[in-house]
Amino acid sequence: MPRRKRYPKLPNGFGSIKYLGKGRHFPYGVFPPVTEFNEDGKAISPKALCYVDDWMKGFRVLTAYKAGDYVPGYELQLEDGKDFSGNDLAAELIKEVRRIDKSNAAIQPEKTFEEVYNDFYEYKYKTDKSKIYSDSTRRATVFGFKHLKPLHKKEFRSLKFADLQSALTDSKLSHSSQEQLLSLLHQIYNYADLFELCDKDYSAHLQIMIPDDDRHGVPFSDSDLEKLWKHKDDPTIEMLIIMCYSGFRINEYPGLEINVEMGYFKGGIKTRASKNRVVPIHSGILPLVKNRLERDGKIIGDTQAFRKEMYAALEKYGITHHRPHDCRHTFSMLLERYKVHDNDRKRMLGHSFNGDVTNEVYGHRSLEDLREEIEKIKICY
Repeated sequence: MPRRKRYPKLPNGFGSIKYLGKGRHFPYGVFPPVTEFNEDGKAISPKALCYVDDWMKGFRVLTAYKAGDYVPGYELQLEDGKDFSGNDLAAELIKEVRRIDKSNAAIQPEKTFEEVYNDFYEYKYKTDKSKIYSDSTRRATVFGFKHLKPLHKKEFRSLKFADLQSALTDSKLSHSSQEQLLSLLHQIYNYADLFELCDKDYSAHLQIMIPDDDRHGVPFSDSDLEKLWKHKDDPTIEMLIIMCYSGFRINEYPGLEINVEMGYFKGGIKTRASKNRVVPIHSGILPLVKNRLERDGKIIGDTQAFRKEMYAALEKYGITHHRPHDCRHTFSMLLERYKVHDNDRKRMLGHSFNGDVTNEVYGHRSLEDLREEIEKIKICY
């Protein structure tokens, strides 16, 4: 059976032509632009102008509607549209529509990537009430947008795969940070497809072109840990110690929920197992955490700036060169060395249970259970 032709997306504010299914004598519904919204800001679908048996007829109806010439029954006067290959005729007609004087308020100019992002953000976090998102999730969304700056002012519909891939690769972020950008692009294109703001999901085949830094790392040695504790009064070293004894990825710290009274961190952004995981604050680093919050009002600022400060501090104090992610490997090493239960180690690192239903679904561990495990780590410096 021959496949039904795919027609190009229509310009913003032009209306829509919807295929209603085979078996109908008039399978295409022709709808004017959306002009009304409900209390939650969701579009109220307008009534169809008419129903036609040919997509090109629908296109002509909308063209007449935009010109103010449409009257009920106009579609009955139209001949069948021409059979064409590759949608060339439709594409040319749409280009012509887009050249209509922009002073005509009925035809809206194409939105930029930034404008589509703002609409998406409003829809996800304010309009759609079906989910409640944490502050860390919101911050991750803003983080991703800021690092896609080359796309901000470009017309969204004109973007192609190469534009998106270039913005992702040129961000120069770590693998885990690029995963955030990739996730955001997928979400924006899902939104854009829903509201007919794009012709194709060009985010579908994007790839991260650097190795996954979550799988490679070198823990701090005992002698390096000793040097870290010796210089804990240095704010940069102070943060490195906190990271070595809590195990979050560097880009997760800005969005963490930190409860000093109850003594825990909560957050995470990478995978389902990572998100909203709870890690007790080890008693050895609790004074450092309190000190940072009281002094700086936050646990960490710009993570890119911190990386530079970290490398300078390690060199200053004669500590082996490490990357921020090595702190996470150090935490994993300490959990293993002090025989923390393997399942609790996975919980605190945000690793999946790989099909172990008993622990993944039925493993219920309280904050105090986890605190008892993390306190097995001895700090002897």
